[in-house]
Amino acid sequence: MCSRSHDTSEPRSCSEEPIDENIESQGARLSAWLARPTSPGARIGVVVCHGFPTGPRGAAASASTFPELADRIARECGLPALTFNFRGTGASDGVFSGAGWLEDVRSAVSACLDLGGVEGVCVVGVGEGGTLGLCEAEHDERVRAVATLGAPASLRDWARDPARLLAYARRAGLVRDETLPPNVGHWARELADLDAAAALGHGARPTVLVVHGLDDPLVPVSAARAIAAAAGDHAELHLLPAAGHELRHDPRAIATLLGWLERIA
Repeated sequence: MCSRSHDTSEPRSCSEEPIDENIESQGARLSAWLARPTSPGARIGVVVCHGFPTGPRGAAASASTFPELADRIARECGLPALTFNFRGTGASDGVFSGAGWLEDVRSAVSACLDLGGVEGVCVVGVGEGGTLGLCEAEHDERVRAVATLGAPASLRDWARDPARLLAYARRAGLVRDETLPPNVGHWARELADLDAAAALGHGARPTVLVVHGLDDPLVPVSAARAIAAAAGDHAELHLLPAAGHELRHDPRAIATLLGWLERIA
């Protein structure tokens, strides 16, 4: 369990150096980072997912600071935390696609459950990583909880201009093979199917944390409200004043996340 006070309590150290390794997803090798807590026996593991790259270095820099977040979850919350690069980003194989990224979440959940004693998984998703975590939870009862930070309610709008999205994905380095995707229309429809709010209306509902910046220039606050409304009584909604989209680096967002993990672990 996490300490009640993340500012004054004695932090837990990792039992060993975090593990820099790979996981497999439909034959693609995904670069990954696993941080283990000092005390074994946690029943919940955490999978941390990054979002769509927006910075100047594009796909190459995706999730570059996420191992630090995994380390902090392991140290302060006593939970094993696995983060990884989606296909087409960082040092991972493959190219970006909606179905491919959803399969990557599923593979990371499986890898987390392979850790000794872990019975269920919480997905922590930043940006589109949160959307994917909620979509995976629709059909995957192993996902007990999902936390979203600045997540879109759906990726339907992305599919409205497939050629423009593909051009951006190529510029960002997400799609490096000029022969892919073979069918741009199908590639776009896969993205249109990623609807977190709709997913929460079907099947088992996970426990959900929704954190969103009131000044987010990329994802409207209405997306956070839609996710929380779809999750109903299972949701906890936090709207942060004067916060933008980069909640991964907002201390208030991370403190909210760690406190929530404390309560569900």
